[in-house]
Amino acid sequence: MPTGGALVQSAATVNGPSSVLIELPDRLVGPRVVVRPYDEADAPSLWEAVDGSRSHLAPWMPWVGAYHAPNDALAFVRQFRAKWLTREDLIVGIFELASGRLLGGSGLHRIDWQIRRFEIGYWLRQSAEGHGYVAEAVQLLIRLAFEDLVANRVEIRTDVRNLRSRAVPERLGFQLEGCMRRFLPDSDGQPCDILVFSMLREEFATVDWSMAGPPTGPVPTGQDEAGGGQIEGVAS
Repeated sequence: MPTGGALVQSAATVNGPSSVLIELPDRLVGPRVVVRPYDEADAPSLWEAVDGSRSHLAPWMPWVGAYHAPNDALAFVRQFRAKWLTREDLIVGIFELASGRLLGGSGLHRIDWQIRRFEIGYWLRQSAEGHGYVAEAVQLLIRLAFEDLVANRVEIRTDVRNLRSRAVPERLGFQLEGCMRRFLPDSDGQPCDILVFSMLREEFATVDWSMAGPPTGPVPTGQDEAGGGQIEGVAS
């Protein structure tokens, strides 16, 4: 995962000795996507997705620059797997259900198991934009957080300039809490403003999609983003 200057607690503080015993599903399946941890066999697909969308992702995803060669993707996948096993960071790929093609990535990050707080990040390869894949994947992760992991709070953070990214929490019923001004460095190393969206446990029970399942089909122009939030891409 990329670092961004935000306060990060140690794994011992965030997780505690019993967090490694928390049961997690092998995969989450939606109408059109599968969300699951990366395997080593996914490394070539991860490299291809990142390298093929490099210019598209780079303005929002500083970690893209750390992918120099295919072996970098393999190294990151191994680190992602290690953090999944310790329950420190739950990084997943977004795969097309019909074909198995890697569409992008997501996950539950900045986890505090004591108070059950999670942050969702996401990115999508350029050729997969405009179909609502990220919204579907994020809904699967929201359900996992609230229904299985007893979350009290789920966050999504986005660059204020990334209109596609911010459309996802807005569409899914998150509340905009505010803007953290000059909070993280952007791809040019300049401080940028970050929007904080959140959903609480009692709010999840009231959103109009929570009982109906993820929506399918194309989304309005300007939605289904390049990426947002604390994004998986480089292990810290």
